[in-house]
Amino acid sequence: MEIMSAREAADKWGISQRRVAILCSENRIANAEMIGNMWVMPSNAKKPIDARSTRYTNTDSNAVKPFLKWAGGKGQLLKEIEKYYPFGDSKITKYAEPFVGGGAVLFDILNKYEIKEIYISDINAELINTYRIIRDDIDTLIEMLLHVQNDFIPLCTDERKKYYINKRERFNDLKVNGTENINIEKAALMIFLNKTCFNGLFRVNKKGLFNVPMGAYKNPLICDENNLRAVSEKLQRVTIVCGDYKKSAEFIDEHTFAYFDPPYRPITNTAGFTAYTENLFNDEEQIELARFVDDMHRKGAKVVVSNSDPKNSNTQDDFFDNIYAARKIKRVEAARMINCNSEARGKIKELLISNF
Repeated sequence: MEIMSAREAADKWGISQRRVAILCSENRIANAEMIGNMWVMPSNAKKPIDARSTRYTNTDSNAVKPFLKWAGGKGQLLKEIEKYYPFGDSKITKYAEPFVGGGAVLFDILNKYEIKEIYISDINAELINTYRIIRDDIDTLIEMLLHVQNDFIPLCTDERKKYYINKRERFNDLKVNGTENINIEKAALMIFLNKTCFNGLFRVNKKGLFNVPMGAYKNPLICDENNLRAVSEKLQRVTIVCGDYKKSAEFIDEHTFAYFDPPYRPITNTAGFTAYTENLFNDEEQIELARFVDDMHRKGAKVVVSNSDPKNSNTQDDFFDNIYAARKIKRVEAARMINCNSEARGKIKELLISNF
């Protein structure tokens, strides 16, 4: 019989090694056994379903919020998006968010419900690394962030710029040349740069290097310890995957509510500013996503997709009306808060597309 270690199971299932060890100790993984100081199990062992039930929790005592400022974040649209939450249906016990980004919808759902199984993913490796480190190594991460915060805050503006550039260069070096041994440092740098860079943007050039200049924050909260610890606790039961949204097909079924928030289609010719990874998301990929949504619909999943409304700049542009012709499309008002051009910030229409 082929076996795998707890670490191999953690990588396979997208959970922490600590969580695998807990499942083994609770006898929830068939034929798992301790050899020396290490848990092993059959290589074909299945990830146990979370035994906790789906229910509404009406408490703010452990409420969490996004730990990063993220372009395209859905905090301002939560009142509209939450109207689609189907968790009152006892059949819906799973949640999937394959373009998690800053996680505004994820954390809103984690604050309000306990879901049996949750899956998040993104192709941004640094973002996913940060989610995993918050889940698995929160104490060391907070120690690093407090150290950086104590170094940075007392500096004058010129010294801050030097410090910032040094940390940005270190982050890019780790991004290109780093190994798993430096994942905690890379997560700490990701949070530091996000809290201190211009407009909280995450933008990379064609080489994949982070290139945003420092912002003008007087006293940025680099280490929000209380929120980070609360987020870490919530993420213990979340499967975190670095990869394309199509990987979620293995998770999504008739018991799943899936929310897709892909890179938005530019609404003007000059709006191709959203280079948050070195990979672009063009019209062909938008069409491919629409076909994937059709596939998930046929599985019986409840699906919501958000995107920009091209009619903001061209009333004749029916791109999304055409590719989602079989779906319900709702136009909602949103404020564009993150843009390099201050004149481009303001009220626009966005799309919420659903199959129910």
